[in-house]
Amino acid sequence: MSRLNRTDRPYDIVLFGATGFVGRLTAEYLAAHAPDGLRWAVAGRSEEKLERLRDGLPGAARPGLLRADVSDPASLRALAEQAHVVATTVGPYIRYGEELVAACADLGTDYVDLTGEPEFVDLMYVRYDTRARETGARLVHACGFDSVPHDLGAYFTVRRLPQGVPLTVDGFVTADAAFSGGTFASALHQMSRHRQLRAAARDRRRHEPRLVDRRVSAPTGGPRYAPEVDAWALPLPTIDAQVVRRSAKALGVYGPDFRYRHYAAVRHLPVALGGVAAVGALAAAAQVAPARRLLSARLAPGDGPSERKRARSWFRVRFVGEGGGRRVCTEVSGGDPGYDETAKMLAEGALSLALDDLPPTSGQVTTAVAMGDALIERLTAAGIRFRVADTR
Repeated sequence: MSRLNRTDRPYDIVLFGATGFVGRLTAEYLAAHAPDGLRWAVAGRSEEKLERLRDGLPGAARPGLLRADVSDPASLRALAEQAHVVATTVGPYIRYGEELVAACADLGTDYVDLTGEPEFVDLMYVRYDTRARETGARLVHACGFDSVPHDLGAYFTVRRLPQGVPLTVDGFVTADAAFSGGTFASALHQMSRHRQLRAAARDRRRHEPRLVDRRVSAPTGGPRYAPEVDAWALPLPTIDAQVVRRSAKALGVYGPDFRYRHYAAVRHLPVALGGVAAVGALAAAAQVAPARRLLSARLAPGDGPSERKRARSWFRVRFVGEGGGRRVCTEVSGGDPGYDETAKMLAEGALSLALDDLPPTSGQVTTAVAMGDALIERLTAAGIRFRVADTR
């Protein structure tokens, strides 16, 4: 905790986008759980909204206020200059995120966000990973439900399997939750950019160093009945499997040959088929600009589920890992995944980067690489459960 005494920058953590839906939840979490002496600030476009937010925070929390706007790169650079860690909830990140990543990479400021947008993550790697390595900045994307439970859950599972042997892990996601306007807008925007997404992935592959004497894969696979979770397993084409694969490439604990597959677990076949059809229809509509605008208008960014609805929401991710003649089943579970728990994950991720004694690393890194066991400990203490369900 001696890091709280650092005075080379005014703030340990700055939360950008603090007046948005998830931003407010994150600010409230920090106000309620930050250690004494933490120097933190909330940032956004409107000082009036920031003041109202601060006045409504629990306890005696009086964070600093910083005005910053995604349309004003100088204000984002000034924000990054004042913080050891910047946490941002401002998306879609492909539209609004790059200038802040650039500023943090250039100034050696640690950065965490909530993006689930593969195109954005790949572009930021190509453009800013090298500079972040030079300055010592840690750029940690996907530090919410995308993709903390899956990345740290796979890491937690691997740590309970034999070392130095080929390993396989399958993740099965089950959840009951609603989502906000910002998440819906990001998903629609991503679905409309297939060509750009593929181009960014190709460019990243050209820049990434190749593994030597190790192999890591995250194949999509096909739908199947999974007796290990007694449910239909539908491949999830989200960023989560990519994040797990990058952790496995960076850390030798995943063994010489590692494979991860990522699924949604659905108990009843008709529900599974209906979900596939609904996602397909939404993806098709997202390709047509008028339909995309119409859908976006139905749930505006800044809107989100009520506190009552969030209180009834939950998630569970089951992992089945095998290797070296051993099989282990683990589980990561918690409450409302998209908002309450996401705010918790983002806040605890920022606190970990600011305060914990972590392995030395820099550049664009995952939560498992940057924070690993320290973040698992924090999240466990905060009520997100990591447990071993079965070992054979």
